Amino acid sequence: MRAVIVALALLASATCRAEQAAPATPAPATASAVFAGGCFWCMEPPFDALDGVVSTTSGFTGGSVANPSYEQVSAGGTGHVEAVQVVYDPKRIGYEKLLEVYWRNVDALDDGGQFCDRGESYRSAIFVHDAEERRLAEESKRAIGERLGRPVATQIRDAAPFYPAEEYHQDYYRKNPIRYRFYRGRCGRDARLKELWGEAAGH
Repeated sequence: MRAVIVALALLASATCRAEQAAPATPAPATASAVFAGGCFWCMEPPFDALDGVVSTTSGFTGGSVANPSYEQVSAGGTGHVEAVQVVYDPKRIGYEKLLEVYWRNVDALDDGGQFCDRGESYRSAIFVHDAEERRLAEESKRAIGERLGRPVATQIRDAAPFYPAEEYHQDYYRKNPIRYRFYRGRCGRDARLKELWGEAAGH
């Protein structure tokens, strides 16, 4: 019996040393955040301009149809909203900064769409991946409500599968700068953001 006890003690000691020697799991090099703010063309530029953002992708999320097309989402009934997926380096930029930029590029008071784009696929929302993102998003939403002095319509929802939109939607503002500026101006986006945020408005 004594021999068995000694053997078990040695085994436990060796296991402990092995666990202590095992390298810690490295933090992920990048993280992703998903935001819906109306037309996804207009949500890429403000995030692309940030130091620490690796990429932005226009797409759809929050609905029940897998791999939807732009036509399907625009027609309604899929439950999806247009959104942008932001891949970023957490060592260079925090989720709080992404939230700050997000709020200044949407009309958080509008519950029927965004600017000239109306309907469920254009509603604003923050899609959170974990409890920490939800906490930060909820805190920022309360602060925005206090700043604007009215109830915030933007939803905070659990992250769902994200489906990239067709290639011609990606980086639209770079590929078609004249059409992009015309659309943005005609839609009244900049004028409304200026009304809400003044000099702090997004672009």
